[in-house]
Amino acid sequence: MYSSLQKSLRAASKHLQLLQNVKSHVPKAYNSHVAAVNLLDHCLELHYNGTSMHLNYVWLRDHCRSESSFNAKTNQRELDSASIDLDIRPVSTKVEDGRLLLKWPDDHVTSYDLNWLSENSYEGNRKSTVQPRVLWDSDTYNKANVPPAKWDKIMNCDSELKRFLQNYLLFGVAFVQDVPATVEATEEVTQRVSLIRETTYGRMWCFTSDFSRGDSAYSQLALDRHTDTSYFHEPCGIQVFHCLKHEGTGGRTLLVDGFNAAEKLRENSPDNFKLLTQIPIKHDYVENTGNHKNHMRGIGPLLEVYPWNKELYMIRYNNYDRSVINTIPHNVIQSWYIAHRELTTELRRPQNELWIKLNPGTVVFIDNWRVMHGRESFTGLRQLCGCYLTRDDVLSTARGLGLQA
Repeated sequence: MYSSLQKSLRAASKHLQLLQNVKSHVPKAYNSHVAAVNLLDHCLELHYNGTSMHLNYVWLRDHCRSESSFNAKTNQRELDSASIDLDIRPVSTKVEDGRLLLKWPDDHVTSYDLNWLSENSYEGNRKSTVQPRVLWDSDTYNKANVPPAKWDKIMNCDSELKRFLQNYLLFGVAFVQDVPATVEATEEVTQRVSLIRETTYGRMWCFTSDFSRGDSAYSQLALDRHTDTSYFHEPCGIQVFHCLKHEGTGGRTLLVDGFNAAEKLRENSPDNFKLLTQIPIKHDYVENTGNHKNHMRGIGPLLEVYPWNKELYMIRYNNYDRSVINTIPHNVIQSWYIAHRELTTELRRPQNELWIKLNPGTVVFIDNWRVMHGRESFTGLRQLCGCYLTRDDVLSTARGLGLQA
């Protein structure tokens, strides 16, 4: 029995020794509070905060935040990137007090906060989301019970504007209520959010079903879900609608979260999703009515993703304005139609349709790069006003209020 006990103790001792050996060989990189640096031939390898980063030496010199390299007041680079030796390497490196210190051949010292490197490295950026979103179908959106902004508050209170923009960023659509039913008041509330983008339709537009322009929007016909200005190289970022008057029936507005449908496509048919991100398609707007003569053309894929993290950021979907398809080789076009059909099927599922009735006093802001709009046919006089807003300035306003955009 004693001999058996000794054997068990020896086995346990060997097992413990093996565990200690394994533990001693675990690199410090796996301790999120410890940084490990390794100089490779063409880059610096940094293990920190659970991430293994590979930082190019020219990149490290180019992004130096020292006073002589970067103007902190204007947030602009002072260093001439073209002056950096493309074969540059640091002569020494050190991690100290949460910072990476690099000394260069000319004795210049660069100091980086480790968290800044973690956030701004390719590896860190690849795992991050540019803009958080809530994907929705009609049930999801209705259950979210997103509160509309109020005219008097949003015009005078930055916290109300911030809440409005947060909802807009998350859902791709947001409402302002109690707006006076005039073009002037509509213009005021839109300018509170962003700059108005003037187009061939003018700055602020007000229209009825009089066919005054060569577009089906100027009719009483039903319109299927679509994004606007797909015939611009950069489609307008935000679509604004305000129904000033409707003396008749029908005319409900349709909203569909295009990103929700596209992500379903990515999940179910990743190859079809990928194809729609790769094939450029032409969209045309040809108008020759009265004093309006226009021929606009935009070219781009139906779906656009950021190349580093594959996050979807734009959908161009307009069956009315899609032009002749002559950008696809004959051996690919059938696959494109199959992918397009699958996306269309998802977009047209009834559960993805949010139907709302726009009444005087309610202004809707629609992310034209994400949420599609349409309408049912109507009778009687229906007068709408609205405009397009610049996307860059909406996002700038949001960032200025501390939102991720």
